[in-house]
Amino acid sequence: MSRRAAWAMLIAANALCYCVLSFYQSTMAAPPSPRLPFANSVEQRMETISELREIKQLLKEQNELLASGKLRVVIEREP
Repeated sequence: MSRRAAWAMLIAANALCYCVLSFYQSTMAAPPSPRLPFANSVEQRMETISELREIKQLLKEQNELLASGKLRVVIEREP
């Protein structure tokens, strides 16, 4: 291959690369979210604590009901 043909191929390859890369756009696929990507850990802990307190209260009520003897269980067989 002659030098002139090599230079022509190099220029053609550069032009092809330039054309392909000119279609590349650096845009975001989705708009940024207004919320933080991760939940606030302090807020999560407070929510977990409040839910645990609610569960604790419900268990107290259930234990009081069971201990009182006022609970009556009826089991029926389906026909």
